[in-house]
Amino acid sequence: MGLAMARQLLRPGHTLLCIARRTHDTLAEEARTLGAPLLQWEQDLAHAEQAAQRLRDWLLEAPPGQFASATLINNAGMIPPIAPLSASASADLAMALRVGLEAPMLLCAAFLGATEGWSVPRKVLNISSGLGRRPMASQAAYCAAKAGMDHFTRCMALDEAIKPHGAKVCSLAPGVIDTDMQVQLRGADPAAFPDRQNFANLKTGGQLTSPQDAATRVLAWLERADFGTNPVADVREA
Repeated sequence: MGLAMARQLLRPGHTLLCIARRTHDTLAEEARTLGAPLLQWEQDLAHAEQAAQRLRDWLLEAPPGQFASATLINNAGMIPPIAPLSASASADLAMALRVGLEAPMLLCAAFLGATEGWSVPRKVLNISSGLGRRPMASQAAYCAAKAGMDHFTRCMALDEAIKPHGAKVCSLAPGVIDTDMQVQLRGADPAAFPDRQNFANLKTGGQLTSPQDAATRVLAWLERADFGTNPVADVREA
């Protein structure tokens, strides 16, 4: 979905900065064709301090008045090998929490801190999950990361609400999307993952949203006049 959002955001007049493990040649070519400013940084978000410092420095170096608005979208997340917590490796759990919770928190801190003096509209959109709001067996790390994301977004909203030009923030569940993560869940050992069949049924029942459609719905939510009124939301809400 991150790539789908990037493609939909590419347009002249938008400066798009993508932070990912690898740069994407096709996206770069699309940007050149459209005449849309694009920066791509290769960055493993397991090392979030580096990414956050680089983002902070880049924003602080921006000439005053260069941007009419600024938006941060955090879409990174990962599911470690699917197993009960008791059978999970410490390194796998640590990696999932670094990418899914620590990285978004540090990037939010860098973005909000570096742009705090800007008078232009600012937004933070954290891509959460329904699993941040309901538990699931063998998903402790992913559920914990998304629940943590939801809650620190609530805290950010309180922080920003008392500032003269505070940012609007939201942790948004995007619905159930047909991604590689779904393939991982459907392919899990049923003995280790009791909900495996439920995810298989979502696929066979045609209940998964394509990444392109999910990106459209998420970006439409970002443009809503009431964005940030509810700091924790779901695209399936009215």
